[in-house]
Amino acid sequence: MLKDSDSEIYSAMQKELHRQKYSLELIPSENYVSTEVMEAMGSWLTNKYSEGYPGKRYYGGNEFIDIIETIAIERAKKLFKAEHANVQPYSGSPANQAIYAALVPIGEKVMGMDLAHGGHLTHGSPVNFSGKWYKMITYGVDKETELIDYDLMLKKAREEKPKMIIVGATAYPRKYDFRRIKEICDEVSAYAFADIAHIAGLCVTEIHENPVPYFDVVSTTTHKTLRGPRGAIIMCKTQYAQAIDKAVFPGLQGGPHDHTTAAIAVALKEASLPSFKEYTKQIVKNAQTLAQVLMDYGFRLVSGGTDNHLLLLDLQNKNITGKEAQVLLDSVSITTNMNTIPYDLRKPFNPSGLRLGTPALTSRGMKESEMKEIAGFIHKAIENRNDEEIKRKIKEEVETLCQNFMIY
Repeated sequence: MLKDSDSEIYSAMQKELHRQKYSLELIPSENYVSTEVMEAMGSWLTNKYSEGYPGKRYYGGNEFIDIIETIAIERAKKLFKAEHANVQPYSGSPANQAIYAALVPIGEKVMGMDLAHGGHLTHGSPVNFSGKWYKMITYGVDKETELIDYDLMLKKAREEKPKMIIVGATAYPRKYDFRRIKEICDEVSAYAFADIAHIAGLCVTEIHENPVPYFDVVSTTTHKTLRGPRGAIIMCKTQYAQAIDKAVFPGLQGGPHDHTTAAIAVALKEASLPSFKEYTKQIVKNAQTLAQVLMDYGFRLVSGGTDNHLLLLDLQNKNITGKEAQVLLDSVSITTNMNTIPYDLRKPFNPSGLRLGTPALTSRGMKESEMKEIAGFIHKAIENRNDEEIKRKIKEEVETLCQNFMIY
């Protein structure tokens, strides 16, 4: 038993489980997997090594691993309506790196959303491989509407002629106009690449449009709104399948993590059930309720609300920084993450914004009435940030709420 053989790790794990049970998880990229997903993930499949692909391995003893990976591939193709799927990437960033490697020679131009406007590190940040190895052209949001400026995207694409255009973000609370982006890509002969890591669960249930059937290539993580393990999938048109597969293996990775592949397959089956669509509908309802009540309390939301699972608070009118708010809310068992806002004058490690999301709360069974209560906790904590007694009471109320919606 781990408890006896390694008490230090066991103790830390138990404390983390307690934190997850008795705190409100509002980081939009986090979620709770099912016990079935965990059963597959924490299994003897971790003992196997299986370089290669089903039917073409470099190690023996892979007949059952081939079955598992093939099931995962077929489930991904069916769920996302994809021509080809690769389920081996270790996570979202390696998946995106494989797409670059497969389609765009190093040094060529790629267009992606500015990190400061809600984009991802792998969409061109100068500190990331994408910004170091490629000439990145960025697009962002309009200063007034805080929505993606598609006209400026088109103008820049015409001027720069990038080899690939990426759509997707980590802190953009609105829907994407995938059709218009594909038209822009077609006009300048650029590969159309959608990174739907945050909204994959919404895409497969048609809450948001699914770009997989008509984009050249799409990546997604398998956690977040898809509610699976920490992994990734690349989906593409058949004509790019060989290049994508070679970029993943042997280009960037060795053997896949077979226990993760099995857990992905389990999560994909769960996402195909009618109950999952109801779950994703509730994610958005919860996010919109949380957004509205926070606005009623005087918080300013970037773009004035949300269409998806996340919202981005601009805290400047509350005279508190994102970092201060994150630390404050941690102290009352509400987990969030600081985040830059578009055109932020503050530095990323102490920005003006706070990013909130509802996937994990929704997995616990919480609905609109709980979102109203949680908005009240956030408001009360920030307004009374220096009152230790009020913060103690908020923490107690948070833990009581959590007890009514227990996990595991």
